[in-house]
Amino acid sequence: MTHFQGSRAELIDTLCRIALQAGASIMDHYSADVAVSQKDDKSPVTAADQDAEDIILPALKIAAPGIPIVSEEESAAGKPYEVGPAFFLVDPLDGTREFINMNGEFTVNIALIEDGFPTMGVVYAPAIDRMFYASGPGEAYEQQIAPNHAGDMSDASEPKKLAVRTPDADGLTIIASRTHRDHKTDEYLAMYKVKEFLAAGSSLKFCLVASGEADLYPRHGRTMEWDTAAGHAVLAGAGGSVTELDGTPLKYGKLNRGLDNPFFVAKGGEI
Repeated sequence: MTHFQGSRAELIDTLCRIALQAGASIMDHYSADVAVSQKDDKSPVTAADQDAEDIILPALKIAAPGIPIVSEEESAAGKPYEVGPAFFLVDPLDGTREFINMNGEFTVNIALIEDGFPTMGVVYAPAIDRMFYASGPGEAYEQQIAPNHAGDMSDASEPKKLAVRTPDADGLTIIASRTHRDHKTDEYLAMYKVKEFLAAGSSLKFCLVASGEADLYPRHGRTMEWDTAAGHAVLAGAGGSVTELDGTPLKYGKLNRGLDNPFFVAKGGEI
């Protein structure tokens, strides 16, 4: 079902451009002396989060007028959630701790939700010049973005199509949160043959499964829908899946949970 004017190709191009502009703004703040404050839930926030959101939200309203937007910083400020048959989920700076620690593993996340599932998404990691995006099944791509880009895709590499891999017979490559791996995750992984562990921050974990660099990403900790939707869209577009631990597909617009996700597992090829 289409909930916006114009083609899907036009919209995903626009979402990529918006993410590029937000990423450039974030990099203007990327320094060791960045000022950090705390939100009500004790999570960190910086001026970069707000500046990126101030770029993304007006641009989305122009690109897809009438489609509601749920964004992390507006929500943290108390704006009520507005969802519908179609709505956007935005995390202007996913991985604020990674941003503060200057390890490069933070992203701009923009996703379109249609009928409860992420059908389009962009994950842009401006510090490492990687952009992942998808607009449906079989339509997931990565592009390398030139440093000091012009705010569009004109100087990006050719798109590389993403597809999940078949795990190696000698075991799985697991990717987990750099800051949130816990005992429950280790218990869950005991049921698999594991050959390697990788760590990464933000929604990059979904994208590294989508690109065939890892096989499985389990999460046994709290996440919000804006944390996962864009990465979920990329992984689904590359042939992977994101489900609750019992195999139920992870859905979005969960107002009864306050847009909080249950525990989930993101998988690549047949596992």
